[in-house]
Amino acid sequence: MASLENFRLVVFRTVAEQQSFRKAAEELYLTQPAVSLQIKALEEDLGVQLFDRSGPHAGLTAAGTVLLKHTRRVQQIVTKAEQEIAALTGDHVGQLTLGASTTIAQYVLPRLLGEFRAENPRVLPTLLSGNTEHIVSAVREKKIALGFIEGPPRTRDVRTEPFLRDEILLIAPAAHEWTERASITCADLVSAPLLMRERGSGTRRITEMALERQGIKRRALQIVMELDSTEAIKSAVEAGLGVGFVSRWAIAKDLRLGHSFKIVEIKGLRIHRDFLLVTAKGPEPHGLAQEFRRFLAARAGARRAAVKV
Repeated sequence: MASLENFRLVVFRTVAEQQSFRKAAEELYLTQPAVSLQIKALEEDLGVQLFDRSGPHAGLTAAGTVLLKHTRRVQQIVTKAEQEIAALTGDHVGQLTLGASTTIAQYVLPRLLGEFRAENPRVLPTLLSGNTEHIVSAVREKKIALGFIEGPPRTRDVRTEPFLRDEILLIAPAAHEWTERASITCADLVSAPLLMRERGSGTRRITEMALERQGIKRRALQIVMELDSTEAIKSAVEAGLGVGFVSRWAIAKDLRLGHSFKIVEIKGLRIHRDFLLVTAKGPEPHGLAQEFRRFLAARAGARRAAVKV
């Protein structure tokens, strides 16, 4: 289904959001002169100037600010109309805006989105990646329809529900002395060079909370490096820079292929968590967001049934 929205309004909104004619042209796969012609024609139709072109950025005039507000409403109305019309034939169409914290974005959602698109080929997902705090902020600001995070949010301004079970594991270089032992104790961790995710990461917060329940405060840990991704932690462990905590989902493929790190069991400590689906408070998600939510619930139900069998 072709978009019902007026093309000039699409071009205008893209320039306004990008604050750049060049970036808008790249996003729309147009030439910059073509974008300029569309904006000029729109300004002539309305009899006003929409952009202040005197500065380095394409800033909005007062008239442009008013038009942007209404074009966003038009976009929402048109999108809803397209989705409801498509749903009459059982066909879902449109853009699905999602956000996920790093581990989920890298290791969990790609396969789920692949399955969802196989059933709904006319849906175009867009995925924002960041740590847990970034994704929660994007949900609150309604930049994304659904968010997926690895740890509990620090705010009560959003709704959460579990959608997948995970376990956080300690990994060490394959040649590390701990890999020869059946298990280590929590006390052993205090003297170990520890590689941790950055502050704001759900994995880090869950790990620190679990260790504190065992009497180990964060200040007692010998954190030698903070890294902004699980891949970075795995690489640092393989390089022998320390030991680190990672999601089981993040190392499943590595363990099958035989990478140069191993899981270390910690006596009396198992760190389980639920990956959480996050939505903004207010009306429940609708349209494609609700369809994807139903899809996830069905997959979770099928997984639980398989386990019972």
